Amino acid sequence: MDKNQRIKNIVNILHIKNVVNIKELAGRLNVTEMTIRRDLKLLKSDSIVELIPGGAILKSSTESEQENEKYLISHAETRRTREKVKIGRKAASLIEPNDTVAIDVGSTTEYIAKFVREDVPVSILCYGLNVLAEIYRKKNCRPIFAGGYFHNDSMMFESQDGSNFIKKIRVDKAFISAAGVHENLGVTCAGHYEIETKKAVLGSSKTKILVTDSTKFGKTKIAYFADLKDFDIIITDSEISGEYREIIHDLGIELVTV
Repeated sequence: MDKNQRIKNIVNILHIKNVVNIKELAGRLNVTEMTIRRDLKLLKSDSIVELIPGGAILKSSTESEQENEKYLISHAETRRTREKVKIGRKAASLIEPNDTVAIDVGSTTEYIAKFVREDVPVSILCYGLNVLAEIYRKKNCRPIFAGGYFHNDSMMFESQDGSNFIKKIRVDKAFISAAGVHENLGVTCAGHYEIETKKAVLGSSKTKILVTDSTKFGKTKIAYFADLKDFDIIITDSEISGEYREIIHDLGIELVTV
């Protein structure tokens, strides 16, 4: 596990438990206690945690959201994480009271689930363990889970029964992730097992929203599931190329950059 992933795991644990123990973290992440102490000092310097004897506590959630992003901004190796956080927050802001939405699997879509407002009543269709773990605690959220066989690499559950279940649901907004977005070769993902579920969600949704960072444009992965023109809105970061800005404009797709 690299430094970026390790610190991300520490922050995720803090959001769940609010307090962490250095010795417990060292054992859980298979590193030395000195490494954990250095990680926590970095988080303290960026106003994410307060250090306590033997551990740390998450700073109050009433503090500015910018302070939670400061850590991501200040370390170059977490730059993609910063963009995914911003994309996720913007996507979540599009969710309106009493919407039924679908949240696809992926590291970017996980942040959509994190930023769904607690005071907004919403039904959320999902099939990823990481997304379900975020939404089930929200008091006004009604999870709808399409199950099946678990894929550890993507944290996705999929099955034919799950796809058939999705096809019977009608969704106001679908937030779909991608590993590759190409003008001619379409929108792709890394695993063939994802295809049927993604197609089922797209077929059941009124507004189709692609959420992906700018590094995915111009790239392709092995499994095709949609054309670029199939989407109504694209949310990405501001580093998307001028070429793809023009392509998206010519297709009549709304482009939102963060």
